[in-house]
Amino acid sequence: MKIFLDTANFEEIKEVATWGILDGVTTNPTLLSKEKEDYKTLLKKICEVVDGPISAEVVSLDPDGMVREASELVKIGKNIVIKVPISTEGLKAMRMLSDKGIKTNCTLVFSPIQALLAAKAGASFVSPFVGRLDDASHIGMEIVGQIVTIFQNYDISTEVLVASIRNPLHVVDAALMGADIATMPFKVLQQLVKHPLTDVGIKNFLADWEKVRKG
Repeated sequence: MKIFLDTANFEEIKEVATWGILDGVTTNPTLLSKEKEDYKTLLKKICEVVDGPISAEVVSLDPDGMVREASELVKIGKNIVIKVPISTEGLKAMRMLSDKGIKTNCTLVFSPIQALLAAKAGASFVSPFVGRLDDASHIGMEIVGQIVTIFQNYDISTEVLVASIRNPLHVVDAALMGADIATMPFKVLQQLVKHPLTDVGIKNFLADWEKVRKG
């Protein structure tokens, strides 16, 4: 399973890029608004640090506007992927962009049928928002499992990108279900690395080594 970072914070991205496990980055207008740099400059810097897909979202609501925005965004870097929300207008835009050879990430997916429609419209990725589904008293990961099964049933090449991840268990479930990608905040990615038994083990090893060193 690929690991993406869900942030527009360049320092976080630069740090995780050194870990050797970062496959891509997802951004959105909210994340970009938290940063001080111009969003185009920031996206360009991210593209230079990360080789994998970098999702950048359009804000127009009509397909022609989405395509115009996308045409400008892809000039920033060869690995820019255009995030488009699921809607009838979004489906039109995804088909138009797909026909132009521009990769898209269908965002704000909350049902398996929305994911299927996006895939049929040519989306490169679909992003089910599991955390937001949990907040609305649904089991978000069940939707992911259904999407993965449907895509396997019909040999659909669109990748399932699990988004709105809130904790490490979401990541484990996504991997067990066969999702292609999990995108998460820096805090959750840090949590994946840590385990209390690892910390205790390191502490004990160092204490034992100190005894060996002192003879």
